[in-house]
Amino acid sequence: MSGYAGDRTTGFASPAADSAEGPIDLGAVLDLYRPNRYPVRVVGDALSARGILHGDVLIVDTAASPRTGNVVIARWQDQTIVCEITRNRDGWFLRSGRSGDGDALRPVDGDQNAGIWAVVCAVVRTEV
Repeated sequence: MSGYAGDRTTGFASPAADSAEGPIDLGAVLDLYRPNRYPVRVVGDALSARGILHGDVLIVDTAASPRTGNVVIARWQDQTIVCEITRNRDGWFLRSGRSGDGDALRPVDGDQNAGIWAVVCAVVRTEV
């Protein structure tokens, strides 16, 4: 079996034939060839309001510097969590996104049990 080639059609030529592109290399598109990029699968739906669903694959960058509003992979009290990070005059805080937590902020600065591992830079959905 062969793949689609827009230049080999029967009948009228496709008006999109000039726009047909070849295979898409997701590794290149997502920049997975960099040593600091990793895929991480989401378990749970805490950030569904941000469009991140259970089973999605997050592409994370361990070398990126977090900015307020970024989604990050963090350690919090011996758990690995996906959450939003924010900064105010008191330092960096994690916001879980769970509806039951309200707007609870968890401090990162100076806490031995908290830290940022990576910043999320892309979401891949395998089920629609």
